[in-house]
Amino acid sequence: MKNFLFTSESMAEGHPDKLADQISDSVLDAVLAKDPYGRVACEVAVGMGYVIVGGEITTKAWIDVNNLVRKLVKDIGYDKPEYGFDYHTLAVFNAINEQSPDIAQGVRKTGTKKQGAGDQGMMTGFACRETKELMPLPIILAHRLAQRLAEVRKKKILKWLRPDGKTQVTLEYKNNTPQKIHSIVIAAQHDPEVKLQVLRNRIIQEVIKPICSRYLTKKTKFYINNTGRFVTGGPVADCGMTGRKIIADTYGGMGHVGGGAFSGKDPTKVDRSAAYLARYIAKNIVAANLAEKCEIQIAYAIGGKEPLSLNINTFHTGKVSEEKLARIVPKVFDVSPGGIIKELKLLRPIYRKTACYGHFGREEPEFTWEKTDKAKEILKYF
Repeated sequence: MKNFLFTSESMAEGHPDKLADQISDSVLDAVLAKDPYGRVACEVAVGMGYVIVGGEITTKAWIDVNNLVRKLVKDIGYDKPEYGFDYHTLAVFNAINEQSPDIAQGVRKTGTKKQGAGDQGMMTGFACRETKELMPLPIILAHRLAQRLAEVRKKKILKWLRPDGKTQVTLEYKNNTPQKIHSIVIAAQHDPEVKLQVLRNRIIQEVIKPICSRYLTKKTKFYINNTGRFVTGGPVADCGMTGRKIIADTYGGMGHVGGGAFSGKDPTKVDRSAAYLARYIAKNIVAANLAEKCEIQIAYAIGGKEPLSLNINTFHTGKVSEEKLARIVPKVFDVSPGGIIKELKLLRPIYRKTACYGHFGREEPEFTWEKTDKAKEILKYF
């Protein structure tokens, strides 16, 4: 279809699943800060009054998981007993064990040519010209709204907001180009005393308009706390788990995703590192003006030093053949598991920042996979 509606969503920092993701990645960061070659596969579940930290970690470092969790929960904003979940009283259960030696023997030395992939699977990356970040516009707007919810809460512009929340943006496309916002859905957890109409009006003025004004029309529909009340939220209302928001973590549903989530996994796990590489490749192809839209799929066998396959789709927007691009990519990018880690500098404690508001489209120093420094090198082959 050339004319259609498309929707993407994002989550606030206090959303239960995003809380779990941030804990997982904070554990990973704590390990990498002391032991860059530590192996981490950290899974977290959060619920009414508890946090369970599980998974497999092999490291020389000692991590104070209990205090790490409590500090993060406090930073996010669960700091009052009336929320039903707060950093003072929650129970932290540590159920971490070591990585399987059967997996470890296939991975070998981290960040070297001898390193094998930490698992089998396929990973995808995507880029398009809808925004300056070369990302789909719906997910960029959804993330910005979620970030703005946190900002107005923490700065006490809307002091009655609580940490949980979700945002959703539906855009109208004509001739495959986003034109205007059809509707915006926001669920914002709040204190019980605020009146619903006040909440809705203030969120439109303080959250939606600063982010979305360019695309709003008189016909744009707003669905703000559509049930009429959102006082009980966070882990009290819903159990949260690591890795359940892979669409929000990636491209908002525009473009495929691989089989695995990202958070809590060290970069020997190609679920994460190869997905970052695939984004890096796709973004540089679009930045080189070789396509308006590009998707990369890359696949590995566990223990393998090179990909099993590399597929490129430019959705009939390419200026050169996809087959030629597929031959050029391995000449420009190191697609080995060890090479990805070295090229993108993935052994740094940078991952908590990725765990909310998306892993892609973030033009910040930590997000090395967002650089377009390979575009000129690709063009040398044409």
